[in-house]
Amino acid sequence: MEEIQLELDEAKELMQKSVDHTAAELLKIRAGKAMPNLLDGIMVSYYGAPTPIQQVASITTPDARTLSIKPWEKNLIGEIEKAIINSDLGLAPQNNGEIIILTIPPLTEERRKSLVKQVKNDCENGKISIRNVRKEINDALKKLQKDGAPEDEIKRAEDAVQKLTDQFSSKIDALFEKKEAEIMKV
Repeated sequence: MEEIQLELDEAKELMQKSVDHTAAELLKIRAGKAMPNLLDGIMVSYYGAPTPIQQVASITTPDARTLSIKPWEKNLIGEIEKAIINSDLGLAPQNNGEIIILTIPPLTEERRKSLVKQVKNDCENGKISIRNVRKEINDALKKLQKDGAPEDEIKRAEDAVQKLTDQFSSKIDALFEKKEAEIMKV
């Protein structure tokens, strides 16, 4: 049935979005290396409007432990500094009037363990999202069955949804293992 296939396609699409979102969240967690995406989500007041830092400055990594932020307008240096200080990154920006330098300190063992917990939590949220998609799709399939869809086709579709759930959950497990190894590597 076409409706069943549409539900399965929607399940696959929503589960992929959950995996993509989890991967994006994990990119924000720093593993002791300076990466420009570390500043994703930091907003700068640009003429009164909150604007992502990437839209008002160029961000480069001169070395593995340093981020260099060069605003396109010099008058933004103070705003960018303020935004970084007010963020939850815990970094102290230094500026020379033209660029802002962020030095990423090496991670302590304790900090590494707390980051792994944060990664585990983000991955668990991704899996919960996938399970919620499974529940929504299974409910939609049951509704199709009430509307006259054959029971054996609905059963096959539910099995397919479970396979998708397992497949996408294992993708999140792989993301966790990769990020954990990255964080724990000294």
